[in-house]
Amino acid sequence: MLATGKTADTDYPVHELIARRWSPYAFDDRPVSQSDLRSLFEAARWAPSSYNEQPWSYIVATKEDREPFECLLSCLVEGNQAWAKRAPVLALGVVSLKFGGNGRDNRAAIHDLGLAAGNLVFEATARGLAVHQMIGILPDKARETYGIPQGHEAWTALAIGYRGNVASLPGPLQQRDSAARQRKKVSEFVFTGSWGSPSPLVAER
Repeated sequence: MLATGKTADTDYPVHELIARRWSPYAFDDRPVSQSDLRSLFEAARWAPSSYNEQPWSYIVATKEDREPFECLLSCLVEGNQAWAKRAPVLALGVVSLKFGGNGRDNRAAIHDLGLAAGNLVFEATARGLAVHQMIGILPDKARETYGIPQGHEAWTALAIGYRGNVASLPGPLQQRDSAARQRKKVSEFVFTGSWGSPSPLVAER
């Protein structure tokens, strides 16, 4: 069965795409169309970035091309390979850590990769797709496999596809996919005056 009831129970109104988005472990093996994938990466393209540097790149593989897919899968840690192998699309998010114009460190680069991923994720949600992002990758393996140049680093991975049957997962992952979504209260991270002092804007409800 598909995990249901995962729409966020928000304390304040948000856009429905934010409330509906979540990261499944169970994926259906139905392929994602090339037109949908193009639109996901187009959404990433239009994310904001410091000085318009656009420090992100993606390496993508679909299960329809088995050898490239297995190659990218091998760049994930073993625990992520166990479930991500069922997704029809995998991608690595690569970040350029230096500004292209002057070679200085770009402190915003990873932040900006996240913004690009956020755009991609919400475009996917709008199209009925799901994305599960992972930090559990093998950056050195990715560098060797794909010839990623110095100054760039594989930072995250993404599994993209349609939500699948929770029963296809090992027991612990079934529990994760079926569990209710939980988040900190906004008052736990929005402060005024001093660290840890909740802003009156987000006083406990």
